[in-house]
Amino acid sequence: MLTALIAAVALDAALRPNLDWMSGYWLACDAGREVSEVWTDPRLGLMAGVTVTVRGDRVGFEQSRITPADDTPTAPLAYFAQPGGAPATVFPVVSSGPGRVVFEQAADDDFPKRIIYERDGDALNARIEGEIDGRQQTVRWAFRKAPLNARCPA
Repeated sequence: MLTALIAAVALDAALRPNLDWMSGYWLACDAGREVSEVWTDPRLGLMAGVTVTVRGDRVGFEQSRITPADDTPTAPLAYFAQPGGAPATVFPVVSSGPGRVVFEQAADDDFPKRIIYERDGDALNARIEGEIDGRQQTVRWAFRKAPLNARCPA
């Protein structure tokens, strides 16, 4: 009985991790693009995020939030992604550890399938994974902690 209780508490902690290590302003300057991502600190189970991508004379954005997947007390956290303001796609937490979290959506045919964040000092590494036309695809970002509204060198 005690083993089951300990396992349930550990599972709850893994699916409702403290993600304060993601908060801040992050900047990636690579492959001819500038990507800034900002995350608020967790407040009552909510983190709000905005990503802005500039490539040449084109700009794109994504609104995101990390919050419990539903209103039940034990609901896992989930990443709600809204690229370009589209309706949200929900990616519940499937695993986490110190400085690492993995979100994964249920749909089998959508890209991305997974969103992964890993913190390493002043670096926040992010990637999305999934299949496109039967081939595994991965897109990576190497963010560095930066002052609010910092830009990539011209």
